[in-house]
Amino acid sequence: MERPEVERVEQGLGPGAEAREQLPVAPSMGPALAGVRAPRAMEPVDRRVVFISGIAVVVALAAGLVAQGLGALIYLFTNLAFFGRFTSAPVSPGDNTLGPWVIIVPVLGSIIVGFMARYGSRAIRGHGIPEAMEQVLYNQSRIPPRMTFLKPLSSAVAIGTGGPFGAEGPIIATGGALGSLVGQLLHVTADERKALLAAGAAAGMAATFGAPVSAVLLAVELLLFEYRPRSVIPVALATATATGVRMAFVGGAPAFAMPDLLPPSGAALAFYIVLGALVGVASTLTTRAVYAIEDAFEKLPIHWMWWPALGGVVVGVVGFLSPRTLGVGYTNIEDILSGRFVGTAMVLFCAMKFISWSVALGSGTSGGTLAPLFTLGGGLGSALGLLATYVAPGLGVDVRVAALVGMAAIFAGASRALLASVVFAFETTRQPMGLLPLLGGCAAAYLVSALMMRHSIMTEKLARRGGRVLTEYGVDALGQALVRDVGLRPVATLEADRSLDEVRAWLASGAPDTTHQGFPVVANGALIGVVTRRDLMDGCDATGRRVRELVKRAPAVAYADSSLREAADLMVEEGVGRLPVVQRDEPTRVVGIITRSDLLGANRRRLEDSRRMERGVGGPRRTGPQPA
Repeated sequence: MERPEVERVEQGLGPGAEAREQLPVAPSMGPALAGVRAPRAMEPVDRRVVFISGIAVVVALAAGLVAQGLGALIYLFTNLAFFGRFTSAPVSPGDNTLGPWVIIVPVLGSIIVGFMARYGSRAIRGHGIPEAMEQVLYNQSRIPPRMTFLKPLSSAVAIGTGGPFGAEGPIIATGGALGSLVGQLLHVTADERKALLAAGAAAGMAATFGAPVSAVLLAVELLLFEYRPRSVIPVALATATATGVRMAFVGGAPAFAMPDLLPPSGAALAFYIVLGALVGVASTLTTRAVYAIEDAFEKLPIHWMWWPALGGVVVGVVGFLSPRTLGVGYTNIEDILSGRFVGTAMVLFCAMKFISWSVALGSGTSGGTLAPLFTLGGGLGSALGLLATYVAPGLGVDVRVAALVGMAAIFAGASRALLASVVFAFETTRQPMGLLPLLGGCAAAYLVSALMMRHSIMTEKLARRGGRVLTEYGVDALGQALVRDVGLRPVATLEADRSLDEVRAWLASGAPDTTHQGFPVVANGALIGVVTRRDLMDGCDATGRRVRELVKRAPAVAYADSSLREAADLMVEEGVGRLPVVQRDEPTRVVGIITRSDLLGANRRRLEDSRRMERGVGGPRRTGPQPA
């Protein structure tokens, strides 16, 4: 009868342990076992980082070209659907002269997208970022290869036929799919594949808006779920490359041109922070509305393939009443930020845009969320800023700054990508005087949104599927502590030539140190292996046997100056629950032992720092690294 797995772990066994048990170590090999397994030092970067960075640059070049190609494809479908001409010249669907017939165009486009989702891949539905997050978290960053062409094609159809979406979401998703595909074709680890996926996605955003730094931050906050040199470096090089591709095609002008801004006064800055908090409330309500509409579609008694067509009806009707709501609408964002589009007309437009976008997105069609959110946030900020100029002109509020803060704050609140939102607004406008209002407003929006809603517009879908997405990054408690902090203590060792009968009698006596679950085995003071209590008491005949005969393999040890994280990783790799501690200059002399309980106990300081409240200047001094 097989022993339960928990017993196997207690014995220090893991995968492949059966094979190791049948290879006993010859007694004569005891002191000669120099091939001990020790923790591998964690290197921030190595040659693999150089290799992955080179691949990321290639992926970024392709993503930059895909971004330009998708933009041309959207214009091609727009020209065909609204103007009946075969050209990819830039054009706005809002300039059409179809009259009431314009309602039909989004419906037809949505039907095509529904068929593509039904018979191509259901994953093309939505705005792409949550789907990429899901693959990173639960599928080792493996995106199906067909997504590299199905997602951009379906998005081009949806947006080209009037869908009120931005092109950036599909481009981000396509870049991520491209990076994942390359990572699946090459011999790489799951972490390296994740870096390539994030590099492709960030390159897509950088190629769309010319915002490389915010693209890196977006990747860190929404895709990588970490901040490590081996992942950030490839992503940063990818965004720089993709931005270079964009500049080669469209130049280096900012994505949203604005008149130069003046430094804000203290009163105006306070207003922008309050504005950010109000927009944070709006971001939460927007997220809830989108998912409420999605829930409503889920209850319809028809196949989900037809839901986009129903959303297309709403898009068409709204587009007939307010033509500017159709299509990408980057010019609308620029007009709001520059102060050319203000007042009642702008407010009505934003209301219509919200209805069109939220229904279309909730119906499950393909398109991005960033541009619609920027439009809604910019419009709300502009309206509140204009109201402030009438009610309290002494505050010195600039409507354009208010629009800029609203644009960034709604994204910070909806996505919880705080730093990416601040830097994005700066990079796309090149207005340094807006940085301080942006930082205050986005932080306020982030705070309010986090208090009102547990999940973001990016993670709510994953949470509904039973997933858990943690977006807080802290220093690894095990990575900070060293083995010598917890593992240097007297150790009960067993002499290799001691008889098994004698050891069993000692264990049965209940003497001090007999309750341990593992014992290092030494010969003339030199470590040759580790045996567990179960090894010693397994019921086999002990007559004439020595302890050294129970040693099955060379020992796995922890160095005193290794981190607890390195020791924990070695425990996992070796399938053991304890490691003898040795010094690097004396790798066979045991100076301590570290167990799984020690690793758990190392988190006590982290818990105390986060929960214990105290008052006092100075306080107890904790030990840390000592000078040499």
